[in-house]
Amino acid sequence: MTTTFPDISISTERLVLRPFDEDDVPALAEMMNDEQVMAWTDVPQPFTEDGARTWITEYAPGERTGGRGLDLAVTEFLTQRLVGLIQLTKTNWHVRSTELLYVIAPWARGEGYASEAALATARWLFRDQKFERIELRTAADNTASQQVAQKIGCISEGVLRNACIARARTEEGWAEIRTDYIVWSLLPEDLEGVSEELADSGGFTSYSIWN
Repeated sequence: MTTTFPDISISTERLVLRPFDEDDVPALAEMMNDEQVMAWTDVPQPFTEDGARTWITEYAPGERTGGRGLDLAVTEFLTQRLVGLIQLTKTNWHVRSTELLYVIAPWARGEGYASEAALATARWLFRDQKFERIELRTAADNTASQQVAQKIGCISEGVLRNACIARARTEEGWAEIRTDYIVWSLLPEDLEGVSEELADSGGFTSYSIWN
């Protein structure tokens, strides 16, 4: 039984999702130092270029070959500029399930890249990798990320109380705050009709603040 993800690229109308390479170091570091990324993720802060290089050359390849997950750079098809990342983690190969996370660079928000990249990844997982479940977790106050989950067809399953550590800016600097996680799931049958709904709504709606 396959227990690792292939080294692949996924293309959509506007995006290419591909493995990170060292040319992405400056853009990845800049993206991960954004205040919204800082607020809603647990990435180390400040996120240095050395940290980005270690992520790209050591962490991401190790997660893939170890069967734990997959990190993909989300780039614009026309410009090849890094607009975000998709991460699969906590993969269970027996259950055929994984958790999906996404981040979009500040300058690229408002273009619908989040839902487009997440939906393309979900289709690939279900059709090519034969997965049966994708899980998303969004902080209770991260409403924009929740809207992305809804847009691609996810179903809310419940709340994990006090399970998330977020960060908030105070007069003294950044402080950690405890909040709830909303758990979402996506199954193969949930994708039925998603493309038609997106077409009817005019495409991939996007949101200005999200993880």
